[in-house]
Amino acid sequence: MDRPLAQPGLYAMKMDGHPVLLGQICAACGHVSFPRQDFGCEKCGAYGEMLQKKELEAEGILRSFAEVHLHSGKGIEAPFTIGEVALADGPLVRATMLLHEGEAPVIGRPVSGKLCPQQDAQGEEELELRFEMKGERA
Repeated sequence: MDRPLAQPGLYAMKMDGHPVLLGQICAACGHVSFPRQDFGCEKCGAYGEMLQKKELEAEGILRSFAEVHLHSGKGIEAPFTIGEVALADGPLVRATMLLHEGEAPVIGRPVSGKLCPQQDAQGEEELELRFEMKGERA
């Protein structure tokens, strides 16, 4: 049985199992944005049919990060790291990082998205998008 996605309005899983973010492109000016919304293009203000759905590859460059040491929300325990990722398709997004044992985030290094199992508030398993460092690990 397939596990549901934690945020199906924000990302999806391609047939090959890799994640994509659900963004949009403005047909008037070509601006790519995330997440999808109906208010109008962030750059030129075009709206309606001018905003077209676009799947964004979950690949980019880590631009900054913050380590969270105190968090009262459910679903994730501190400490964890939030990264700011400049996607290859254009938009800048913030996402939870998946760091391996002894690994530290490195600004300017490539990252890629990965769907990771987690438990929702009812204890059911779902898939959440995380970004991990690409390349050699320490």
